[in-house]
Amino acid sequence: MELPRTMPELPAAHGFRLRRWHPDDTGLLREAAADPYIPLISTVPAPYTAAGAAAYVERQWRRTRIGTGYPFVIVDPAGRAVGNVGLWVGELPLRGWATVGYWVVGSARGQGAAAVGLDAAVDWAFGELGLPGLELYVEPWNTGSIRTAERAGFRCTGLRPAHQEVGGRPRDMWRYVRRPGSESSGG
Repeated sequence: MELPRTMPELPAAHGFRLRRWHPDDTGLLREAAADPYIPLISTVPAPYTAAGAAAYVERQWRRTRIGTGYPFVIVDPAGRAVGNVGLWVGELPLRGWATVGYWVVGSARGQGAAAVGLDAAVDWAFGELGLPGLELYVEPWNTGSIRTAERAGFRCTGLRPAHQEVGGRPRDMWRYVRRPGSESSGG
């Protein structure tokens, strides 16, 4: 399966859209870097520096160029960058699954950005890319992320003890999966 090495811009529900990272996404990265959780589960540099932000954006571009993933910025209807949804395809040839993950900055939470961003990325993954399945992992305490996954049609398959390192410690994670044809309940 040959996947594209460029990032599309994708429409999402309720006036949101997904796009590639831009060098001027500094406001989004500054807020994400100050969040107590986002830097622990992502490669967002904390504390924020201009050099760290530039390196982060370049890493996102490189992931697409080398074929390991598609990191999208979630943009709200007003044009403000509010989060990230990533589709990671590097393990696809070995495992048969791509992985998806998402985060939204605190000032934009509760507005459905993660849900519509995830829905748009899933639709693209199954429609345009023809991927066979997606999985995502959520810490058991993260009820907002669990609700987002379930609204997007992901089904929990069980707890994975010490599955992922978060903040330097192994953490238990719920594994959620979705295959083409399983419908989202909307975001």
